[in-house]
Amino acid sequence: MMWVTLLVGALIGSLALVVFFLTRLPPTYFHPSHDRRFMDDRHWAIRSSTVVVKNAIGIFLVLLGIVMSVPGIPGQGLLTLLIGTMLIDFPGKRALEYRIIRQPRVLRAVNLLRQTFSKPPFVLE
Repeated sequence: MMWVTLLVGALIGSLALVVFFLTRLPPTYFHPSHDRRFMDDRHWAIRSSTVVVKNAIGIFLVLLGIVMSVPGIPGQGLLTLLIGTMLIDFPGKRALEYRIIRQPRVLRAVNLLRQTFSKPPFVLE
């Protein structure tokens, strides 16, 4: 019974996070010309602590996305992986994000979600 509660909580939480992040991104986020600087105008201590928290949340979401990608476990595994990947800072991140979002199934789901919340679709090229 505890596992069912945990799985349902993970499903609801992942859907809420996916909606929250994907509806707040600019439509050009995945375009090569999009500026990726993060909090450059803030004090170094604030920026550093925010980057640590952002990366910790991203790692959690990547792990949750991997679990939800397993057949039989409810949740938006690929979308949660995408959101987690977008939060983590690592070399080659942009190429991996682009490879995930250009999958027709993922792009269609993301743009349908954005359309539901009156947001324009993502511009890839």
